[in-house]
Amino acid sequence: MTPWLRGLDARDHALFARCALTPACALSARRFWMSITHLGGARGSIGTCLLALGLPDVTPMLVWHVLLLLGASHLVVQIVKRSVGRPRPSVRLPIEALIQVPDRFSFPSGHACAAMAVAVGFASAFPALALPLMLLAAVVGFSRVALGVHYPGDVLVGQAIALLCAWPMFG
Repeated sequence: MTPWLRGLDARDHALFARCALTPACALSARRFWMSITHLGGARGSIGTCLLALGLPDVTPMLVWHVLLLLGASHLVVQIVKRSVGRPRPSVRLPIEALIQVPDRFSFPSGHACAAMAVAVGFASAFPALALPLMLLAAVVGFSRVALGVHYPGDVLVGQAIALLCAWPMFG
């Protein structure tokens, strides 16, 4: 690893240490972050798309495009995860993940990518909702760090993948 990457990794670890919750934190805080984090999971992101069909002005074509973005960005995340193979924080650091770890690789965050993909997809059709949707996606990303399953850099790269995949579709 180059000195530049080592330095970036050290900063990522330091920021993680400041943001991650400990097992001793209040149960209510853990429950809050656990409920938020599930919005970026498969059920949460796909379910949000399907539930949106019942809203006024949401067309099946829009939902189809958001689902395509979700699938394309997830494919990129999985390719990068398997190529990089960065271990999860609970493997490298003396910390306990506060939720079930979905797989052994940390980089990039699939939950953060999924939340951002859904947010940017719907924000493209409803610009007035862009800020709240993007903020919610950012909070989902932070939840992954708070619960001890991702480093902040994992989250940022996951979100960037969603944005890069959205550009040709919605840009």
